[in-house]
Amino acid sequence: MSNNNNFRLPYFLLLLILLSSSDFLPSVFAKSQNPITDSEIKKKKSECYADIDSGLWGGHCKSSSIAKENCALKCLSPACYELIYESDPLEEGEKDYIRGQEYKYCMYKLSVGESLEGVRGSFDY
Repeated sequence: MSNNNNFRLPYFLLLLILLSSSDFLPSVFAKSQNPITDSEIKKKKSECYADIDSGLWGGHCKSSSIAKENCALKCLSPACYELIYESDPLEEGEKDYIRGQEYKYCMYKLSVGESLEGVRGSFDY
């Protein structure tokens, strides 16, 4: 029994050191300190457009400019697309600035690890 405890002691000490380390604990439990930027969103959206153009998202995403935009929004953030647009996708000629702001806010909240509760309707005037 004594040998078994001696074997566990180094692992216990290592765990204790890691948990008490000021570098380890915040990285495990803290929210991101770097929210997504406009340039990161723009870059990722360009990558989504490229995937759509290459056919990775299917022919329906290339059927019109608005279909392409809906697919790009879904590619960019499936969770935010589902929350903001899935029940009422963008239509030809529609400019929906309020939902656009909600979508961007949703992406911000996701990037910092926050709940999406209250995102929808947060920019209604």
